[in-house]
Amino acid sequence: MRERQIILKSRRATRRTPAAPPAAETARDWQEATDTALAVAIARFSEEALAEAYRRHGGAVFALSMRVIGDRGSAEDITQEIFLRLWQSPERYDPERGTLRSYLLTQTHSRAIDVIRQDTARRERQMREARLQASAPYELEEEVSDLVAAERIRQALGVLSEGERRAIELAYFGGYTYRDVAAQLGEPEGTVKSRIRTGLRRLHEALFEGGVEL
Repeated sequence: MRERQIILKSRRATRRTPAAPPAAETARDWQEATDTALAVAIARFSEEALAEAYRRHGGAVFALSMRVIGDRGSAEDITQEIFLRLWQSPERYDPERGTLRSYLLTQTHSRAIDVIRQDTARRERQMREARLQASAPYELEEEVSDLVAAERIRQALGVLSEGERRAIELAYFGGYTYRDVAAQLGEPEGTVKSRIRTGLRRLHEALFEGGVEL
C-alpha cells in the first residue's frame, strides 16, 4: 500500500514530463538490476525502478524509522518522504560513497532525529503554555532559569567536535549500540567508544562550569 502511495505522489511531484523510455529499457528485469542501475533509471523518471528500490529497501527504511521514532504513523510518513526524496533528487546518491541502502538509511536516521527534535520542541512549548495557563501561576524566575539552562546546554554542545557530537547523537538519540554507531560512521568500535566517553566528559565539564547541575 505504501509503495502505491509513493508512486502516486511521485507522479504528482513537480518535475518535467519525462520522454518515453526505449522499449529495451521498459522490458528490463528490474529485479536483476544493480542499485546503481536503479538510481540511473530513477533519474530518467522510471517509476518501475523506484518501485523496485522500494521493494528492496523500503522494509529496512521503515524498520529504522520505527526504531528511532517508535510510532508507526510517523515511521510510515518518514519512509514515504525518503523515497520521494530519492525520486526528486536521485543525483544526490553517489555509488562511490556506499550502497543505495546505506544512503537511504543515513537519510532516514537524519530525518527521524529531526522529527524527534521537532516533536520535543513542540512538547516543551506546550508545557510552557500549560504552565502559564495553570491556576497556580508559573513563577517567572523558574521559567527564566529553565531558559538559561537550555541555552547553556546548547552552548555546551558547541565545545564537542563534530565526531563526538555525531557519535553521541547516534548512541543516545538514535538508540544505537556502539557497534551500530561504528558501522554508521565507518569507524572502529574502540574509536567510537573513546569518542563518546571523551565527548560526555567534556559535555559534563562544560555544563558544570556553566552552572547546570546534572
